[in-house]
Amino acid sequence: MFGNLGQLAHLLKNAGQIKQNVAQMNERLSAARHEGQAGGGQVVATVDGKGEIVSLKISPELVQAGDVEMIEDLVCAAVRQAVQVSRAAAQKEMEAAMGGISLGGMMDLLGGAKG
Repeated sequence: MFGNLGQLAHLLKNAGQIKQNVAQMNERLSAARHEGQAGGGQVVATVDGKGEIVSLKISPELVQAGDVEMIEDLVCAAVRQAVQVSRAAAQKEMEAAMGGISLGGMMDLLGGAKG
């Protein structure tokens, strides 16, 4: 527990730099693109670093097959994968912006639960 107090002290001491780092991180997240695929690449979802969907591509052959339920499932799978990749990258960006401090440890210190 006391190890986390050191992290809190680091945050307080470097608050100005961290604020600047977070602003730069937000710019990078907006510009980042992460892909998820399903159905062997027949559906490709692209999200930005904040997890917002940017594009969705569905192969014409898949549409012509006419299986709406399968298309829906593949779209969900591709978007889910893209969002997972985006979240992992955003977490790394946040830890870098915070000077390498693990946010999980800080949540424990503040009484939150680990995700």
